[in-house]
Amino acid sequence: MTETPTRLHEEILAYYARGKEDARLREGGAPAGRLEYWRTQDVLRRLLPAEPARILDVGGGSGVHADWLARDGHAVELVDPVPLHVEQASRLAGVTARLGDARELAAPDASYDVVLLLGPLYHLPERADRLRALAEARRVLRPGGLVVAATINRYAQLHDLLREERYFTPEHRERTDAVLVDGRHPHHDEGFLTVAHFAAPHEVTAEFAAARLTTVGQYGIEGVAWLMGGLEDWLDDPDRRATVLAACRHIESEPTLLGASGHLLTVGGRPSA
Repeated sequence: MTETPTRLHEEILAYYARGKEDARLREGGAPAGRLEYWRTQDVLRRLLPAEPARILDVGGGSGVHADWLARDGHAVELVDPVPLHVEQASRLAGVTARLGDARELAAPDASYDVVLLLGPLYHLPERADRLRALAEARRVLRPGGLVVAATINRYAQLHDLLREERYFTPEHRERTDAVLVDGRHPHHDEGFLTVAHFAAPHEVTAEFAAARLTTVGQYGIEGVAWLMGGLEDWLDDPDRRATVLAACRHIESEPTLLGASGHLLTVGGRPSA
């Protein structure tokens, strides 16, 4: 397959070229990132086919999830617009990685069992671009397959800054409140994410429908656990970690709590008929 040129915002490319994303989710990273990793793994393992699947990991970064998916026996191809990420993912056993853009995938129609969009949608501020990425995911998905997309929830930054007590700083509060209006996160400053879109749960299902994907479920990744004190100690203890993950499972698809999570997984399909 040929490489597809990327047209991602230059600030986003520069943000990830710093090389910090790989460590954010792995062992030793910040508690919220580790919880996000374990819960994403937990949900995906319950959704994926029991037999080895052909998976396209679009915007898969350095291969944090592609790594364990390949070790589970799946055939994993990763596409990412950041050269550093592609270089890192290429070192992983069983993972094929290449440069590419979620809005223009260099893959044949109906060629994958599962398409993961665990990063692209929240770095495409324009709805038209998100719909194009979802339409491309649908195109390369076989009938009966699954698209799994991650989004950052609309109130994630508000919750995060309250937890860290940064919301009491007027300029941080003003910036955070502005995001609540339309979900647009305009630029990167130290301690903040780069250019992004923070979505309400119902907004994601509407965009799935517009891309002719049938939503089959939504899963709050971190639940409310990521906002609680003591999380680091809980995650460092294997027994307590298992209990935290189980607690998150209890409320993962409760409609009234979906927006409390930092991240949301929305799962859709391309009908067989």
